[in-house]
Amino acid sequence: MSTPIEFTGNYEDLSTDLGYQFKFYCERCGNGYMSSYDRSTLGTAGSLLRGASSLLGGLLDQVSDASYEVNRAVGSPAHDAALRRACQEIRPLFQQCHGCGQWVCGEVCWNVHAKMCKNCAPVAQEVETRMRAQHVETQVTNDLFLEENRRMSEKAKLVAGDCPSCGSKTLGKKFCPQCGKPTGAAPAFCGECGARATPGSKFCGECGSPIT
Repeated sequence: MSTPIEFTGNYEDLSTDLGYQFKFYCERCGNGYMSSYDRSTLGTAGSLLRGASSLLGGLLDQVSDASYEVNRAVGSPAHDAALRRACQEIRPLFQQCHGCGQWVCGEVCWNVHAKMCKNCAPVAQEVETRMRAQHVETQVTNDLFLEENRRMSEKAKLVAGDCPSCGSKTLGKKFCPQCGKPTGAAPAFCGECGARATPGSKFCGECGSPIT
């Protein structure tokens, strides 16, 4: 009695008429492993027959086509034997979780101590690291949001400001559209580190030096 075939739902059949090859996937992360190429004796013979047929004017077409059709049948014994060998080759790289039943890669998605996949039995250190990274990302996003709100608020004040020389609306321009004199709306830069200062700020947000 032949050995049952595992991995019935997480592989891709890359076989051709000349040989067999299969790509197996982890059902958690999608990481893939490809089996070694298994040359088909029948397919190779069919290829030789087709080559000979082209030299002999097509006399062997029917024989070579018949061998090709038999060889490429998914349910053929040769195909099943090749798939079984591929499963035996790849099997040490996978573990089946007793919690969810998924086949997962042992390198990334298997919790060795719990003997379950990391979806069913997460690793505490990995979860903590991921949550800390997410917290840092959220904090940076919030800081940028607050900084942008302040910048836009100061920008709105500049747009609504009046020219100190003639009193006309400056619309945030560096020079007054009516009299051409400087309006003081030009962006300030730190004289120490060169960073661009937030409009209206008195000190540099990067090095703390006064903005002149």
